[in-house]
Amino acid sequence: MSKLLDVDIQRATEHPDLPTDDALTTWANCAWQQHEPSEITLRIVDEAEISELNLSYRHKPGPTNVLSFPFEAPPGITLPLAGDLVVCAAVVAREAAQQGKPLAHHWAHMVIHGVLHLQGHDHIEEHEAEEMEALEIRLLASLGIPNPYDVDEATDR
Repeated sequence: MSKLLDVDIQRATEHPDLPTDDALTTWANCAWQQHEPSEITLRIVDEAEISELNLSYRHKPGPTNVLSFPFEAPPGITLPLAGDLVVCAAVVAREAAQQGKPLAHHWAHMVIHGVLHLQGHDHIEEHEAEEMEALEIRLLASLGIPNPYDVDEATDR
């Protein structure tokens, strides 16, 4: 797999069982659909930090699994920056356990999901959600990870 996306990883939590930098970089690059090189910052945080960001930027209280902040360059400025991805380790771990999924599989899904958001994909409208989910399923399958939306398949080990 070619590496067009440079991933700057920031670990701002002491949560156990975090993915390796190599795994995070592989998952992010798997989702990078552009033909030009770019860069993202992937920050792994605790619930307090993601709750603050979620409230400040989405006006929603409490923690969430992943937030994406696409970089918007001022007019006339071109920089190879895609944006920032913030992932809450505790929420990802809790969701994986609740859904009966291997932790690494859920991490891969959240990183891919976030990187797709940085490229303009969304899931607000139903047709957008269907397209984004289909793309996530295809990308995860390329990594040998089962469909995260199929509960029976996702928990079949």
